[in-house]
Amino acid sequence: MNGREAVLSKIRQSLGVTGNEESRRREVAERLANVPRGVIPARGQLPEPERIALFVQQADKALASVERVPSAVLVPEAIAMYLRSKNLPAELKHGEDLRLASLPWEKAPQLSISTGPTAGRDLVGLSHAEAGVAETGTVVMLSGPDNPSTLNFLPDYHIVVLSAGDIVGDYESAFDRVRARYGDGVLPRTVNFITGPSRSGDIEQKLLLGAHGPRSLHIVVVG
Repeated sequence: MNGREAVLSKIRQSLGVTGNEESRRREVAERLANVPRGVIPARGQLPEPERIALFVQQADKALASVERVPSAVLVPEAIAMYLRSKNLPAELKHGEDLRLASLPWEKAPQLSISTGPTAGRDLVGLSHAEAGVAETGTVVMLSGPDNPSTLNFLPDYHIVVLSAGDIVGDYESAFDRVRARYGDGVLPRTVNFITGPSRSGDIEQKLLLGAHGPRSLHIVVVG
Protein backbone atom coordinates (compact mmCIF):
# COMPACT_ATOMS: atom_id res chain seq x y z
CA MET A 1 0.00 0.00 0.00
CA ASN A 2 1.41 3.40 -0.98
CA GLY A 3 0.85 6.66 0.89
CA ARG A 4 -2.17 7.69 -1.14
CA GLU A 5 -3.92 4.37 -0.62
CA ALA A 6 -3.16 4.50 3.12
CA VAL A 7 -4.75 7.94 3.48
CA LEU A 8 -7.84 6.97 1.48
CA SER A 9 -8.17 3.76 3.48
CA LYS A 10 -8.23 5.72 6.77
CA ILE A 11 -10.87 8.07 5.37
CA ARG A 12 -13.06 5.14 4.33
CA GLN A 13 -12.67 3.56 7.78
CA SER A 14 -13.73 6.78 9.49
CA LEU A 15 -16.79 7.00 7.20
CA GLY A 16 -17.63 3.32 7.63
CA VAL A 17 -17.56 2.63 3.87
CA THR A 18 -15.54 0.49 1.49
CA GLY A 19 -15.65 2.69 -1.61
CA ASN A 20 -17.53 0.05 -3.59
CA GLU A 21 -21.07 1.11 -2.57
CA GLU A 22 -23.22 1.47 -5.66
CA SER A 23 -25.03 4.54 -4.32
CA ARG A 24 -21.77 6.39 -3.69
CA ARG A 25 -20.36 5.50 -7.11
CA ARG A 26 -23.59 6.63 -8.75
CA GLU A 27 -23.47 9.95 -6.88
CA VAL A 28 -19.92 10.61 -8.08
CA ALA A 29 -20.80 9.69 -11.66
CA GLU A 30 -23.81 12.01 -11.62
CA ARG A 31 -21.78 14.92 -10.31
CA LEU A 32 -19.08 14.44 -12.96
CA ALA A 33 -21.75 14.23 -15.66
CA ASN A 34 -23.63 17.31 -14.40
CA VAL A 35 -21.02 19.72 -13.11
CA PRO A 36 -22.64 22.43 -10.96
CA ARG A 37 -22.06 25.98 -12.18
CA GLY A 38 -21.46 29.00 -9.99
CA VAL A 39 -22.93 32.46 -10.39
CA ILE A 40 -21.84 33.99 -13.72
CA PRO A 41 -21.43 37.80 -13.67
CA ALA A 42 -22.92 39.66 -16.61
CA ARG A 43 -19.82 41.81 -17.10
CA GLY A 44 -18.02 39.37 -19.38
CA GLN A 45 -21.02 38.28 -21.45
CA LEU A 46 -20.15 40.34 -24.52
CA PRO A 47 -19.60 39.86 -28.27
CA GLU A 48 -16.03 38.80 -29.05
CA PRO A 49 -14.49 42.23 -29.90
CA GLU A 50 -15.88 43.82 -26.74
CA ARG A 51 -14.93 40.74 -24.70
CA ILE A 52 -11.31 41.00 -25.85
CA ALA A 53 -11.26 44.72 -25.12
CA LEU A 54 -12.61 44.07 -21.63
CA PHE A 55 -9.88 41.49 -21.02
CA VAL A 56 -7.20 44.01 -21.98
CA GLN A 57 -8.79 46.67 -19.78
CA GLN A 58 -9.07 44.40 -16.74
CA ALA A 59 -5.55 43.00 -17.16
CA ASP A 60 -4.22 46.56 -17.25
CA LYS A 61 -6.12 47.37 -14.04
CA ALA A 62 -4.43 44.36 -12.43
CA LEU A 63 -1.01 45.85 -13.33
CA ALA A 64 -0.27 43.41 -16.15
CA SER A 65 0.99 44.81 -19.44
CA VAL A 66 -0.75 43.72 -22.63
CA GLU A 67 0.37 43.83 -26.25
CA ARG A 68 -1.81 42.84 -29.17
CA VAL A 69 -0.34 41.39 -32.36
CA PRO A 70 -2.41 40.40 -35.40
CA SER A 71 -0.55 37.14 -36.11
CA ALA A 72 1.48 34.52 -34.26
CA VAL A 73 4.41 35.07 -36.63
CA LEU A 74 4.98 38.45 -34.96
CA VAL A 75 5.24 37.03 -31.44
CA PRO A 76 9.04 36.44 -31.38
CA GLU A 77 9.77 40.01 -32.47
CA ALA A 78 7.22 41.37 -29.97
CA ILE A 79 8.91 39.42 -27.16
CA ALA A 80 12.37 40.61 -28.20
CA MET A 81 11.15 44.23 -28.22
CA TYR A 82 9.58 43.80 -24.78
CA LEU A 83 12.82 42.45 -23.32
CA ARG A 84 14.73 45.38 -24.82
CA SER A 85 12.21 47.86 -23.40
CA LYS A 86 12.82 46.42 -19.92
CA ASN A 87 16.60 46.33 -20.41
CA LEU A 88 16.51 42.56 -19.85
CA PRO A 89 18.87 39.94 -21.27
CA ALA A 90 17.65 38.37 -24.51
CA GLU A 91 17.12 35.02 -22.78
CA LEU A 92 14.00 33.11 -21.88
CA LYS A 93 12.74 29.62 -21.08
CA HIS A 94 9.51 27.91 -22.13
CA GLY A 95 8.02 24.44 -21.90
CA GLU A 96 7.30 21.89 -24.60
CA ASP A 97 4.13 23.56 -25.88
CA LEU A 98 4.00 22.98 -29.65
CA ARG A 99 2.35 26.37 -30.18
CA LEU A 100 5.44 28.04 -28.78
CA ALA A 101 7.90 25.66 -30.43
CA SER A 102 6.36 26.33 -33.86
CA LEU A 103 6.76 30.12 -33.66
CA PRO A 104 9.27 31.58 -36.16
CA TRP A 105 11.97 32.29 -33.62
CA GLU A 106 14.42 32.90 -36.45
CA LYS A 107 12.75 36.31 -36.80
CA ALA A 108 14.34 37.25 -33.48
CA PRO A 109 17.78 35.62 -33.77
CA GLN A 110 19.12 37.60 -30.83
CA LEU A 111 16.97 35.57 -28.43
CA SER A 112 18.55 32.71 -26.52
CA ILE A 113 15.84 30.14 -25.79
CA SER A 114 15.92 27.09 -23.53
CA THR A 115 13.20 24.53 -22.91
CA GLY A 116 11.87 22.84 -19.79
CA PRO A 117 10.88 23.71 -16.22
CA THR A 118 12.91 26.23 -14.27
CA ALA A 119 14.74 25.72 -11.01
CA GLY A 120 14.52 29.43 -10.25
CA ARG A 121 17.62 30.64 -12.04
CA ASP A 122 15.78 31.96 -15.14
CA LEU A 123 14.91 35.65 -15.19
CA VAL A 124 12.23 35.35 -17.90
CA GLY A 125 9.65 32.59 -18.33
CA LEU A 126 7.37 32.17 -21.34
CA SER A 127 4.09 30.25 -21.28
CA HIS A 128 1.04 29.74 -23.46
CA ALA A 129 -2.31 30.25 -21.73
CA GLU A 130 -5.18 27.82 -22.17
CA ALA A 131 -7.67 30.69 -21.91
CA GLY A 132 -8.21 34.25 -20.76
CA VAL A 133 -11.12 35.46 -18.60
CA ALA A 134 -12.49 38.82 -19.68
CA GLU A 135 -14.33 39.72 -16.48
CA THR A 136 -11.09 39.91 -14.47
CA GLY A 137 -8.23 40.02 -17.02
CA THR A 138 -7.07 36.60 -15.85
CA VAL A 139 -4.96 34.05 -17.74
CA VAL A 140 -5.68 30.34 -17.23
CA MET A 141 -2.57 28.16 -17.05
CA LEU A 142 -2.51 24.35 -17.13
CA SER A 143 0.35 22.46 -15.51
CA GLY A 144 2.40 19.82 -17.32
CA PRO A 145 5.46 19.54 -19.57
CA ASP A 146 3.88 21.85 -22.15
CA ASN A 147 3.74 24.75 -19.70
CA PRO A 148 5.49 23.89 -16.42
CA SER A 149 3.98 25.65 -13.41
CA THR A 150 7.47 26.65 -12.25
CA LEU A 151 7.56 29.12 -15.14
CA ASN A 152 4.43 30.78 -13.78
CA PHE A 153 5.96 31.60 -10.42
CA LEU A 154 9.77 31.46 -10.24
CA PRO A 155 11.08 33.89 -12.90
CA ASP A 156 10.89 37.61 -12.11
CA TYR A 157 9.32 38.26 -15.51
CA HIS A 158 6.53 36.10 -16.92
CA ILE A 159 5.44 36.46 -20.54
CA VAL A 160 2.20 34.74 -21.54
CA VAL A 161 1.00 34.18 -25.11
CA LEU A 162 -2.79 34.11 -25.39
CA SER A 163 -4.89 33.56 -28.49
CA ALA A 164 -7.64 36.17 -28.75
CA GLY A 165 -10.10 33.43 -29.70
CA ASP A 166 -9.42 31.74 -26.34
CA ILE A 167 -10.69 34.68 -24.31
CA VAL A 168 -13.96 33.75 -22.62
CA GLY A 169 -16.31 35.83 -20.53
CA ASP A 170 -16.19 34.04 -17.18
CA TYR A 171 -14.49 31.42 -15.03
CA GLU A 172 -17.11 28.74 -15.63
CA SER A 173 -16.51 28.97 -19.39
CA ALA A 174 -12.78 28.61 -18.78
CA PHE A 175 -13.36 25.41 -16.80
CA ASP A 176 -15.61 24.18 -19.63
CA ARG A 177 -12.66 24.56 -22.01
CA VAL A 178 -10.39 22.58 -19.71
CA ARG A 179 -12.93 19.76 -19.35
CA ALA A 180 -13.51 19.66 -23.11
CA ARG A 181 -9.77 19.39 -23.74
CA TYR A 182 -9.05 16.62 -21.23
CA GLY A 183 -12.28 14.63 -21.31
CA ASP A 184 -14.57 13.29 -18.61
CA GLY A 185 -13.05 12.77 -15.20
CA VAL A 186 -9.57 13.93 -16.23
CA LEU A 187 -7.84 17.20 -15.37
CA PRO A 188 -4.25 18.43 -15.20
CA ARG A 189 -2.68 18.33 -11.77
CA THR A 190 -2.98 22.12 -11.43
CA VAL A 191 -5.08 24.84 -13.04
CA ASN A 192 -3.68 28.27 -12.14
CA PHE A 193 -5.77 31.41 -12.57
CA ILE A 194 -3.31 34.33 -12.68
CA THR A 195 -4.43 37.95 -12.50
CA GLY A 196 -1.59 40.41 -12.79
CA PRO A 197 1.89 40.13 -11.27
CA SER A 198 2.50 38.86 -7.76
CA ARG A 199 1.88 41.50 -5.11
CA SER A 200 1.43 42.03 -1.40
CA GLY A 201 0.32 44.92 0.80
CA ASP A 202 0.93 43.15 4.11
CA ILE A 203 3.67 45.48 5.35
CA GLU A 204 2.35 48.96 6.24
CA GLN A 205 -0.24 48.54 3.47
CA LYS A 206 2.41 49.42 0.88
CA LEU A 207 2.04 47.58 -2.43
CA LEU A 208 5.05 45.38 -3.19
CA LEU A 209 5.29 43.68 -6.58
CA GLY A 210 7.01 40.31 -6.85
CA ALA A 211 6.28 39.33 -3.27
CA HIS A 212 5.46 35.69 -3.99
CA GLY A 213 6.18 35.33 -7.72
CA PRO A 214 6.89 37.38 -10.85
CA ARG A 215 7.16 41.13 -10.42
CA SER A 216 5.94 41.57 -14.00
CA LEU A 217 3.28 39.83 -16.13
CA HIS A 218 3.29 40.65 -19.84
CA ILE A 219 0.50 39.19 -22.00
CA VAL A 220 0.79 38.96 -25.77
CA VAL A 221 -2.71 38.62 -27.25
CA VAL A 222 -2.57 37.09 -30.72
CA GLY A 223 -5.28 37.78 -33.28
